[in-house]
Amino acid sequence: MNPAFTLPTISVLASDVADRIAAGEVVERPASVVKELVENALDAGATAVDVDIREGGRALIRVSDDGHGMDRENAMRAVARHATSKIRDAEDLVGVTSFGFRGEALPAIGSVSHLMIESATDDGGGVTVEVSGGMLAPPRDTARQRGTTVSVASLFYNTPARQKFLRGARSEWRAISDTLTTLSLVRRDVRFTVHHDGKAQLRLPVATSLRVRLAALFGTEVAERLVDVDDVSGAIRVSGLVERPVDVGTSGRRVFVMVNGRAVRDIGIVRAAEAAYRTTISAGLRPSILLEVELPGPDVDVNVHPAKAEVRFRDRWTLERAVERAVRRALGTEDATATVGHVRHVLPMETSFGRPLGVEALRHASVLDAVATAYQEGDGALPATVDRESAASAQLLVPILTQFHRTYITFERPDALVLIDQHSAHERVLYERFMQGFESGQSSSQRLLFPLTLHLVPVEAEAFDEHRRLFAQLGYEAEAFGGSSIVVQAVPAPHPRFDAERCLRDTLAAMTGDRSASTLSKHERLAATVACKAAIRSGDLLAPEEMRALYIALARTTLPAHDVHGRATILQLGWDELDRRFGRR
Repeated sequence: MNPAFTLPTISVLASDVADRIAAGEVVERPASVVKELVENALDAGATAVDVDIREGGRALIRVSDDGHGMDRENAMRAVARHATSKIRDAEDLVGVTSFGFRGEALPAIGSVSHLMIESATDDGGGVTVEVSGGMLAPPRDTARQRGTTVSVASLFYNTPARQKFLRGARSEWRAISDTLTTLSLVRRDVRFTVHHDGKAQLRLPVATSLRVRLAALFGTEVAERLVDVDDVSGAIRVSGLVERPVDVGTSGRRVFVMVNGRAVRDIGIVRAAEAAYRTTISAGLRPSILLEVELPGPDVDVNVHPAKAEVRFRDRWTLERAVERAVRRALGTEDATATVGHVRHVLPMETSFGRPLGVEALRHASVLDAVATAYQEGDGALPATVDRESAASAQLLVPILTQFHRTYITFERPDALVLIDQHSAHERVLYERFMQGFESGQSSSQRLLFPLTLHLVPVEAEAFDEHRRLFAQLGYEAEAFGGSSIVVQAVPAPHPRFDAERCLRDTLAAMTGDRSASTLSKHERLAATVACKAAIRSGDLLAPEEMRALYIALARTTLPAHDVHGRATILQLGWDELDRRFGRR
């Protein structure tokens, strides 16, 4: 042991020093104070919360509510250490449903500011309690209506070191604004009014839905770019709003996650939601995600972060799969399609893309599949089990389709003119068909009367050899034929005009490119590439039965509104927008 070293004496900290250390855990900046005070107001049953901020919260934070209020005894307890109304024993720490429960916020705040609490209950009368730098003044009677007002002045006035690290008033106000935005999204049943330096910043009435509250915060245009999520997996319910793929990247990203009524930060839930966007948006783009997750209280532990901003789940894998499934299903609905103008979506279920086709359509599901398969496999022949009359009856579910510019398939609905990009649509159909083939290990192919001999450059031969097994699962039967050559015996048959040789060469050329930007697996990348190269093209003239078969096949995909590159396959042009353009409105 170093003879110069002296073991320091262990001593108990003075109460005021301990209070300031505790304050450091709870009060990081003015936004932390706002969060604690507003959450207390909400836990007290407030239906209206008014917030007044001065100089970014450095000079004053005042939160008023119309909640239950406190009598003299409870108001005194509220500023005492380790006092709380939200838990009674250790068992209450699991599955707690209130916002806060540590019982440290008010005394911690009072130790580094001038804190004043004015409160009254329904019984009449009221009380004022003041704490300055941890020193409690005698309480006094106050006349006021039911509710509570908490004022925090001169934050960190007695801890200059902490005060020095506060940012400017504008930065601190932005943090407060973000905090209040999050709380207002959580509690849409509460009216919020917010002032900063005497100017009204937010006036949020009670909202009937997340979309309505979002529109009040960020505008109707932002809210209309989002798709509703609502799905149940076992005991887990996932709801909320996610950004329409075609709009991702066109504005600032917003992320909001709520678990059992509490806003949290959880990268796992966000990543699961983003995974649902695979093959619907370009690599590197990040969608806006606003999700609410409900699961049994015992399955989530909220007591893992001082500010309750993070949680722990008993079964994270199941939860994340439920989130991914919910978002994926939302992206497959009609609402996820690109729109021009307002579209009311009054279309009957039978012709809605991505939604269940309806009772009548489900009765003909096998017939619809047979019609689509006959077209996809190139021979146009229906299986013996399907008669022409049944096929014709099933296709009555399909609207009258017209091809324009040899590129777009169009039809009208009560609410909009709908345009389908034939290449993008067929690309989506083929991609999902190929992925199903990978999963099932089954694929359809057509043997060639005269095998193809392809002479490849070395990098193409290397790409083919690397993906040989996957090519076989797609329907390509090929073998090496000396050097860099291969002989192809069988090929997929996605449509009558399919050029197998060009598709294979184009696919191999694409597979030799830079893969660093891709987030897709080998299976997904190959399926997406072949689907793109094999799909019918812009400029291909389609017969009426081909258009109907493509419509049916697209309607039965899981993500009909987007091709594998993130482009829209369907565009809805609202009649209101057309009327406006022609001066009818």
